[in-house]
Amino acid sequence: MIERWVKCPPGTRVGMVLAACGFALVTGGAALAADISNVRLVHRFLEAVIAPDGTYVASVEGDSPPGGSPPEIRELVLRRVADGAEARIALPCGRVPQCWPSAPAWSPDSRHLSFALRTPGSHSYAVYDVTRAGTDLTRLLAFGGTITDLKYSRDGTLALLAVENARKEVGATEAGAAIAGDLDAAPAEQRIATLTDGTLRWASPPDLFVYQFDWRPSGAGFVGTAAPGDGDNNWWTAKLYAFAPGGEARVLYRPADLRQQLADPIVSPDGKTVAFIAGIMSDFGSTGGDVYTVALDSGAATNLTPSIRASGTSLAWNCKGTLRAALLAVDQQQIVDLGTGRSPVTPRVLWTGSETLHGEHAGASWACPSDTLAAAYETYTQPPEIRVGRLGKWRDLTHVNAGMTAPFEARSLVWRNEGFDVQGWLLLPLHVTGKIPMVTAVHGGPAAAARPSFSGQSLRTALIQRGWAVFYPNPRGSFGQGERFAAANVRDFGYGDLRDDLAGIDAAEAAAPIDEGRLGLTGGSYGGYMTMWAVTQTNRFKAAVAAAGVSDMLSYYGENGIDAWMLPYFGASVYDDPAVYARSSPITFIKNVHTPTFAYVGERDIECPAPQTQEFWHALKTLGVPTAIMIYPGEGHGLRDPKNSRDALDRTLAWFDEYLK
Repeated sequence: MIERWVKCPPGTRVGMVLAACGFALVTGGAALAADISNVRLVHRFLEAVIAPDGTYVASVEGDSPPGGSPPEIRELVLRRVADGAEARIALPCGRVPQCWPSAPAWSPDSRHLSFALRTPGSHSYAVYDVTRAGTDLTRLLAFGGTITDLKYSRDGTLALLAVENARKEVGATEAGAAIAGDLDAAPAEQRIATLTDGTLRWASPPDLFVYQFDWRPSGAGFVGTAAPGDGDNNWWTAKLYAFAPGGEARVLYRPADLRQQLADPIVSPDGKTVAFIAGIMSDFGSTGGDVYTVALDSGAATNLTPSIRASGTSLAWNCKGTLRAALLAVDQQQIVDLGTGRSPVTPRVLWTGSETLHGEHAGASWACPSDTLAAAYETYTQPPEIRVGRLGKWRDLTHVNAGMTAPFEARSLVWRNEGFDVQGWLLLPLHVTGKIPMVTAVHGGPAAAARPSFSGQSLRTALIQRGWAVFYPNPRGSFGQGERFAAANVRDFGYGDLRDDLAGIDAAEAAAPIDEGRLGLTGGSYGGYMTMWAVTQTNRFKAAVAAAGVSDMLSYYGENGIDAWMLPYFGASVYDDPAVYARSSPITFIKNVHTPTFAYVGERDIECPAPQTQEFWHALKTLGVPTAIMIYPGEGHGLRDPKNSRDALDRTLAWFDEYLK
């Protein structure tokens, strides 16, 4: 089934929608409408996968609504590499919210593509197949549960990850199921399965939740990271397993340190070695660490990148058996060669740039044996597009966002603080005259990093169009400078990292005409915690907005659905060492707060539960500090409904308008 084949000239945008953004939910909404209603919606490429023969690229994509939430309407598009001709697949559930294609996987012969499709309004999925011409759409499987991560073996067998009878979408950032019933009941586990003739055959044990997996060649089974029990919570204790063809599991590697989580397992072409990333990571899917390999027949692991001042983010083996890695090296993304993966090496840089590449394997999707790649990329001032070609000799395959501009300059700042060289990004409006306000935005994590990204109808755009600056620090605890830096806030949560942020604000004020009297602060998740924390430690900020924050580490330990992340950072449970948790709790120092603070959160957030935000708001209200709160019904960790993300955007901007102007 096919809607059309067209060859799109540069600048063409199929189905572009300009939102009508004139409504105001709180004071200041009208100003927001004036600021961004004329800004185009950014088209996002959520996945881009090149066919093995390098001739076609499949992508899942859509327009990001105002407020920056993920695309509500998503399409599956096939593009011919030679000339950019495209086919948009007409999905059985239509162009409606939650009719979401995902996990596109090319067959080994590049003749057809399989993908998962979510059934709107449910946690049920189907698997479909379509030819590379965009024809003959066929349903391979209807499934009462979630499906992710489709992968073909070399002989053409399709494998995937599936949760039967799922009560929620996979991942702790998704909205949690209702907290009711027997909480000790066995959870639904995500398992590896193969799909043949419309039937799933399980290929991993029923008591293990598998997070990521890869095929072993010649029918030898799989490798994967997995842990027993609650999949949302137990990723921090996952081990690396080898799964025999019958599903039997054998541990290949178990972390010896609480500070080591595992991600991105990938098998070498000869089937003898598994490469993976290990390091302190605070969220599944936010990957950073050293690159390791382990032999499938011995279990002895080798750290290929000890003491490197960078963080590995994804891996790929090329056809010749050479290991590649995508690294975040301070303010640069790199693709490097790590040799055969048998011993520590100095990474050989194949490409480096200040843009952000989005790709599952070493920053891209790779064709073999041509070594052609496809990757979505963006910078602070360049909108997302898909590029194709040989590494560093690529060209844009898409021009969907052509003509979009960003009215500011982006500077990478580096400052020295307490023995660390700390980096951050300062975004300044063009043609600055006089002193200007600045809003500091702290990233989530803490194991993550602020990286170049293009913004459309967003808080950033509205602030910069006001003539304000926006600052994104990467304090200790962030990715980009190796494991010592990433773990530097362990048992010091909120202290050294805040001092790095404040020193960064000093550096920004030295680099640009920032008005010290009009500083704002915001962030979500770890950034929300840091916002709540900072206003208890300093009166430097005149306004703050905390999204999905944490106010009381002691009560938080028992309320959240992911308490396993806290052990690597605090060194013990709250029951064994309550003092270290109290020391880093904003509520401990709540009487110090004088900064007007607005806070919001999703009702079903299991990572940073709503009572944490409610407790912070209640305390400020009791103490007479200007405050406001919004709890968004049905939302999880991060707002998915465009109406809610737009509402949060309006309220946030209104808050800064009131207290920074």
